[in-house]
Amino acid sequence: MANQLRQQAKLTVLGRKTRKCNVPVSEQGKYLKVSQYYGENVYNYHLSKSLSLEDKEALKQVIDGKKTIDKPLATKVANSVLEWAISKGATHFCHWFQPLTGSTAEKHDAFLSFDNDRPIEALSASQLMQGEPDASSFPNGGSRATFEARGYTTWDLTSPLFIQESSNGKTLVIPTAFVSYHGDALDTKTPLLRSDLKINEVVTKFCQLVGMKEVGKVSTTCGAEQEYFLVDKAFYFCRQDLVMTGRALFGSLSSRNQQLEDHYFGMIEDRVLAYMQEVEIELYKMGIPAKTRHNEVAPGQFELAPIFKDANVAADSNQVIMTVLRNVALKHDFVCLLHEKPFAGVNGSGKHLNWSMSTDSGVNLLEPGHNPHENFRFLAVVATVVEAVYRHADIIRMGIASHGNDHRLGANEAPPSIMSVFLGSTLTNILDTMISGGKYVHSAQTLLDLGARQLADLFKDNTDRNRTSPFAFTGNKFEFRACGSSASIGYPLSILNAAVADIFEETNKIIEDEMAKGKSADEAMTTVILKWYGNAQKVVFNGDGYSQEWVKEAEKRGLGNMRTTPEAISVLKDAKKANVLMKTGVFKESEIATRHNVMLERYIKCRQIEIKTLAGMVLKQVIPVAVDYKAHLAESIKKQKDAGTDSSLELELLKDLANLSKTLYEQTVNMVNNLEAIHKNDEETVAKKIATELMPLTVKVADLCNKIEEIIPDENWPVPKFYDMLFIR
Repeated sequence: MANQLRQQAKLTVLGRKTRKCNVPVSEQGKYLKVSQYYGENVYNYHLSKSLSLEDKEALKQVIDGKKTIDKPLATKVANSVLEWAISKGATHFCHWFQPLTGSTAEKHDAFLSFDNDRPIEALSASQLMQGEPDASSFPNGGSRATFEARGYTTWDLTSPLFIQESSNGKTLVIPTAFVSYHGDALDTKTPLLRSDLKINEVVTKFCQLVGMKEVGKVSTTCGAEQEYFLVDKAFYFCRQDLVMTGRALFGSLSSRNQQLEDHYFGMIEDRVLAYMQEVEIELYKMGIPAKTRHNEVAPGQFELAPIFKDANVAADSNQVIMTVLRNVALKHDFVCLLHEKPFAGVNGSGKHLNWSMSTDSGVNLLEPGHNPHENFRFLAVVATVVEAVYRHADIIRMGIASHGNDHRLGANEAPPSIMSVFLGSTLTNILDTMISGGKYVHSAQTLLDLGARQLADLFKDNTDRNRTSPFAFTGNKFEFRACGSSASIGYPLSILNAAVADIFEETNKIIEDEMAKGKSADEAMTTVILKWYGNAQKVVFNGDGYSQEWVKEAEKRGLGNMRTTPEAISVLKDAKKANVLMKTGVFKESEIATRHNVMLERYIKCRQIEIKTLAGMVLKQVIPVAVDYKAHLAESIKKQKDAGTDSSLELELLKDLANLSKTLYEQTVNMVNNLEAIHKNDEETVAKKIATELMPLTVKVADLCNKIEEIIPDENWPVPKFYDMLFIR
């Protein structure tokens, strides 16, 4: 029966038609340009006819953090929002927040209310600004008792309200923070907002100290690239492991996969392109600027990248992007897999965070300019960031830890779990020259000779890119490449911001002290550059991060290499290393303990689900099909013996299959018994034992399953194979 389901799934997939979506058109039936419908589902108070110019200016000051919103203004805004939402067809509203599950949550309330017996639509100021969800059922890391249920959501005015469309209606979405009854952050948004405030405080001061008197605000900006896999729905629901865990727990890799590099940037198949186009339409309407789309390295893998936004809005947008990717996929009979490693043997998926800092006067503080060797402000910012990564590498590594990312980091496709910084040859040479006291000679931009006059002139960049670095300078930003594809970017961003803000406070003190001695701003910044880069050179590495030589070299340099999540999250219990999160005000001490407990609990639960799912599939699918095929081989051997023909081939197959099946059964029972036995320990010990003892066992079990798969006839194998899922669309 199971093998029949697989064959039926293949026929279903082969019969799929490309879905056509409703492309936005004008009343005259002409296609609209993206610019004509971009942001149509986003509330823009500037366009409100019910708000006065004074109201709009007051609201702008609230959004800029210069004042708090009062009840009269909140009432006016609520009425304006209600009027707009109803005009768009919305019947409900929800406070949309990001609990410590890593995803989003929402509870919908109808606009329906009553004026005496008369039904009306209403949205009060209090409904707009504050909600009260049940906090007891979300992860809290033991910070509150189960019976303590009250939590609060509070409107984040810096993130746009938007309309969420579904098949039979529309909902107004209000981005909010989520806190406990006592005000502790139970989400990813609140710490990120705190980190933005701290960055603004210290980096604005830096700007003004070095002569940028016009700067009144500095914001962190982010563009989060999103990698994902598409698997046909028919295959997905035939594999319990994909449904339960998001990844295939076993599977023999097809002979051709990604080794020919033919999928990367290749022509996008029509059915996939139709999906991408519908995703983009939905994102554009919600004001999310999806910019690039392309095939990624592994077959069945793709990427979407947006344009930069403020970090907080970018974090919200990325959560929406993941939701839209999943929801639209189902309409196209796909399932979008966001797991970091859905298929062993081919590249997994990451989320590259392109991070920078920009002033309200429009200056990107990581823009080197035409003469970077003379741009002391730029070099001082770079040196400060490099020192932040060096000093706080362990806490930054913790911020990207997850059970899924453990499969990916250091696996010859993603940056290693060693935190290092890539600066490129030009920037490294400038800084090295400054340290050595030499004089840097700036060379003119090189024109590449391509030997074909038909091609346009091509100028060589100052530096190459390094895809093996976890934190790479890429021209005018740093690319934090080590984040997992399923993760909320708010958490690693808040930690990165805290680390950078911490060093900027010291940078400001150095500049103040140097300028008090009569030094110029450039001279003071030179002191900063020499101090920080001279101290943090060990973390700068421009070579191959995949190589074993780098692992050995990093160890010599004293750089950490925490390979597993239990190792990484233990940093949160190290008061010295975690203190940066408290001293910058990004996390409270109680919130750090909460996150340690939540991450630990989540790791254990996810691994338990994986191990139990793997055991179930082995015992109910792989072993039975092996037993059936052994019986078939035994019957064949008997018939051939009776006929007097040679059956040595069948006998060898039978022996191999018998040995593999017996070993698989024993290893699976051993794995399950070990899982049950380790739970006599405390959670930290359980997590470490899962990582160091049980995960290697799962690899052995998976390998045995793969060897059996290679013996069993294709038509008998009970679940979709890697070939089916990666190549048939």
